[in-house]
Amino acid sequence: MTKRLDTQYRQGDVLIERIATVPEEVVGTEHINRVVLAYGEATGHAHALCGTIDVIRVKDQPPETPRYLRVVGDLNALLNHEEHGTIPVAPGLYRVTRQVEWTDEDEPRYVAD
Repeated sequence: MTKRLDTQYRQGDVLIERIATVPEEVVGTEHINRVVLAYGEATGHAHALCGTIDVIRVKDQPPETPRYLRVVGDLNALLNHEEHGTIPVAPGLYRVTRQVEWTDEDEPRYVAD
């Protein structure tokens, strides 16, 4: 299922939300043209954002926490996945969150796509 809201973009188990500022201390920024937001465990497909993107690294951020990124310039970035429709993501600052589920052991894990 693919859904787009005014300040949110959802594709499968990935949620991208527009934010005003990064809440933690920024420790670095990487300028790239493609970032994989989640790999599909069952199919090997990937949720990938393509365009002019700054990936923002924050202090003490474990890999399983939301990531921050900025779509730079005047053009939309494109959120792609082989099993979902492409979603244009407008320039701006975003937090990326992956959906989690609870196991029988009461431990969270990412939802498998």
